[in-house]
Amino acid sequence: MTYKGKFRVWRGDGEGGELQDYEVDVNEGEVVLDVIHRLQATQTPDLAVRWNCKAGKCGSCSAEINGKPKLMCMCRMNTFEEGETVTVTPMRTFPVIRDLVTDVSFNYTKAREIPSFTPPADLKPGEYRMQQVDVERSQEFRKCIECFLCQDTCHVIRDHEENKESFSGPRFLMRIAELDMHPLDAADRQHEAQDQHGLGFCNITKCCTEVCPEHIKITDNALIPMKERVADRKYDPIVWLGNKIRRRPS
Repeated sequence: MTYKGKFRVWRGDGEGGELQDYEVDVNEGEVVLDVIHRLQATQTPDLAVRWNCKAGKCGSCSAEINGKPKLMCMCRMNTFEEGETVTVTPMRTFPVIRDLVTDVSFNYTKAREIPSFTPPADLKPGEYRMQQVDVERSQEFRKCIECFLCQDTCHVIRDHEENKESFSGPRFLMRIAELDMHPLDAADRQHEAQDQHGLGFCNITKCCTEVCPEHIKITDNALIPMKERVADRKYDPIVWLGNKIRRRPS
């Protein structure tokens, strides 16, 4: 079955732009990215859109569809009514390069600020040992495809550009939590999360979890546990005293 779909697509660049209306064929079983490609092929060959795998695994085709951050290749057209106008806009949190393509370099800058896995200095490579239960704790976070939809929907940086310098966003706080859960990681991830990456800015609204295409429970399984460990270390008097004793010179 084919019908004429109504699309409203943002066109422009960093200097400005506007929403433009189009009518384009929609076939049964298609996703939004299929229709955007047809729009390129038939009406707007200069429409800029970023995509790669079309299978929900590369994270390239992130956009906002009817105001909600989604992957265009995973948003099926049968979720809309035939007469409904589908509005496609670039991710609002990041600067627009052109049309639906945004500059997501902020995320790569934040990624570089996180020290990599740091084993104890006296541990040799052949001595790395982990229990399966420890592997499973952080395995969920490895599913991240870095679509940056969680970063886009997080209101701490979406609505407050000034926070970007001191807040890394849910994707990278999740990375820090993953490393903190690793039994062989010796870096001070809790201090790093709070003082360098702005964990305290997060107010656990779970909006990042809601838009994750890999269904990672970012808030429940990474951010909240990280907040709890930071709070224990900073405010629990018994933990505070224990840390003081362990640091006491021999």
